[in-house]
Amino acid sequence: MARILVVDDKELMRDSVGTMLSRRGHTVVAAGNGEAALERIAKRPVDVVVTDLQMPGMDGLELMKAVRERDDSIPVILMTAFATVETAVGAMKSGAWDYITKPFGGDDLLATVERAAEHAKVVQENHVLKAQVSSNANSAQVTHDLVGGSDAMNQLRSHLRQVSDSHSTVLICGESGTGKEVAARWIHANSPRSAEPFLAINCAALSTSLLESELFGHEKGAFTGADRLRKGRFELADGGTLLLDEISEVSPDTQAKLLRVLQERTFERVGSSEARPVDVRIIATSNRNLEKEIEAGRFRQDLFFRLNVLPLNMMSLKYHVDDIPDLADHFLRQVAMREGREPRLLSTEALSCLQAYEWPGNVRELENICERAAVLSDQEVITESLVAPWIQNVTSGMARPNRTEEVADNCRRLEEVERDAIVATLRKFNGHRQRSATALGIGVRTLGLKLKKWKEAQLVSASL
Repeated sequence: MARILVVDDKELMRDSVGTMLSRRGHTVVAAGNGEAALERIAKRPVDVVVTDLQMPGMDGLELMKAVRERDDSIPVILMTAFATVETAVGAMKSGAWDYITKPFGGDDLLATVERAAEHAKVVQENHVLKAQVSSNANSAQVTHDLVGGSDAMNQLRSHLRQVSDSHSTVLICGESGTGKEVAARWIHANSPRSAEPFLAINCAALSTSLLESELFGHEKGAFTGADRLRKGRFELADGGTLLLDEISEVSPDTQAKLLRVLQERTFERVGSSEARPVDVRIIATSNRNLEKEIEAGRFRQDLFFRLNVLPLNMMSLKYHVDDIPDLADHFLRQVAMREGREPRLLSTEALSCLQAYEWPGNVRELENICERAAVLSDQEVITESLVAPWIQNVTSGMARPNRTEEVADNCRRLEEVERDAIVATLRKFNGHRQRSATALGIGVRTLGLKLKKWKEAQLVSASL
C-alpha cells in the first residue's frame, strides 16, 4: 500500500478523499495548504501527492513545481473543477502526473491514485536496480553463499544469525578476500529488512566529491554537470541495508557527514541544506585495523564507536583450510553452470596441494585459481600438476613442489601459523577466551580444545 499526501484548503474535501484512500488500505497524510504539504514531505517522503488546484497562497501548480524540485519521482495528481480543465491539461505538460475533475467518484479517485502509486514504485525500483547493478559491477563477490562445514564456519553462521535479527550497525573487519561482503549480504538476506533494498558502495573506488554524491545524492545545479536531481544510496536504500565497503578509505569530511547520519538518522543532498529522514541499516567493512587508524589520526574515534556496535571478524582462509574442498567444489560448479558444461573435479593430490597453501589472497584467490583450473583443464579431473605452479610459496616466492612429502611438511607448518595467531590473540585480550574466540571467528570450545592439546604437547605456555 502507498503513502498518500492529500492537500486541500477545505477540511471536508481532505477528509472525504482521505477516507476513501484509507478504506483501500493506503496511509493518508493531510495538509491544508502548500507550505504545510512541503513540511510533511520533508519529515517523511510520500509516494503520491493529491492536491487541489485552486488554493489560497501556494496553489496546486506551485506546489507541484516545488515537489518536483525536491523529488521528481513523486507523482502529483491535481483535483480541479470543470472550469479549469484547460489549466490542468497545461499543468500535465509542466509535469503533473494526472488530474481528476470534481465531483469525482471513489472508483475514479482510487484508480488514478493507484496507477500513480504503481508508477512511482516502478520508478523507485528502477533507481534501486541501477544502483544495485553499479554496486555489483564493482564487487568481486556478490553471489557466493556461506560455504563450508568446518567448526569455524559453523561458528560464523551462528554469529551471523544473531547479528541478522538486529537492526543495529555492523562493522565487519578482516583481510581482503575473506568474504566480508558475502557476510554482509547474508546478514541482510536473513534480516527483517530482507524484502527491502540492499545497496553497496566501494568507498575506496571513488573520489570524495563523487562518493558524497553517490551516498547522499545531489540537487539539480549543485555542481557542474548536475543537470538533474539525483537520489543517493541512503535515499534509495531507505528501509533496507547499505554496505559501506572499505570504510577506512573515507575522507575526514565525509566521515563527519556519515557520523551525522548515524547519530541523527538524517542526511542532506549535495547542494541542499534540507535534512531528510532515513531508515537504513549500515554495515561497514574494513581490511585495516581501525584502532590503529584512529591512533594515526586518519579515522574518527566517534565514528568508530558508532560503527562498532556489532563487530564481526572474518577469519583468513589459512585458518579454516578444512573448508577448501567445499569452497573449491562450489566455485567449480559456478564456472560449469556459466560455461554450460559438467563441473570439473579436483584430484586428492590437487586438494592436498591447495590445503597446504597459506592463501594470502584468501577465498578470492581460491576462487580465481578454481576458475582458471576449470577453464584450462582438458580433463574431467584437475590434477596437482596443473594447479601447483600457480600457488606461490609465501616465504620463498617459488612455485610449490609437487612432492607429497613436502606438502605434508607444509601442512604441519600451517598448524604452527594457526597456533601463533591464537596465542597472539589471547595475549592481546589478556587471556580472555570468549573475546579471543570472537576475534578469531571460532568457538570457545574449539579454542579450549586446541589449547588443551598444545599444553599437553608443551607447545604453549601452561598459563594460557
